[in-house]
Amino acid sequence: LGAGDGKIAIAAGKKFGATATGIEYNPDMAKLAQCYVQAEGVADKVKIIQGDIFKEDFSKATVITMYLLPELNLRLRPIILDMKPGTRVTSHQFTMGDWAPDETAEVEYRSAYLWIVPAKVDGNWTLRDQSGAQFNVNLKQVFQKVSGELVAGGPRQPIVGAALRGDEIKFAFNDDKGVTRTLTGTVRGNELAGVLKAAGGAETKVTGSRR
Repeated sequence: LGAGDGKIAIAAGKKFGATATGIEYNPDMAKLAQCYVQAEGVADKVKIIQGDIFKEDFSKATVITMYLLPELNLRLRPIILDMKPGTRVTSHQFTMGDWAPDETAEVEYRSAYLWIVPAKVDGNWTLRDQSGAQFNVNLKQVFQKVSGELVAGGPRQPIVGAALRGDEIKFAFNDDKGVTRTLTGTVRGNELAGVLKAAGGAETKVTGSRR
């Protein structure tokens, strides 16, 4: 997004064999990028579009790169957050406000940022393990940061060590017997499937649904 002379899209196709599309608003710059695509011999993999990043559809992308001003990043943020969980988003130099990056790198005195689009997990979930035991957990989410409380046959317990990366979620809690159990699962819309592991090492499959 904001492809400029197309160097990132060209590198993606030439060095990594990716299918890449660059979107550039400036007509002259888009034409220059199209010329570079031909000169580098990657026209079968790389396409440059002269267009508006807020009107073009890039919803199927698995990786997004941006070199845009901060206000444009913030305008794009809601669109990006609605993309498929696990989509990787990188930005050169500029952040996305209070959505903290998952990783940061410094290269030749320049900053680069990586975000992984998180699944939407906010809400009340009912989890069941293979034995039929049921747990109710209320998750609260701010971007990729998750907190919450869980009821497992006793008083409410806070979940601890919660982590969300794409559609993969992990957190721990104490059950009604005081045993620490760790859930590692995958979120698909309103459904969750994973493994519940007790502190002693026993594992059981778990499924869940959001009410």
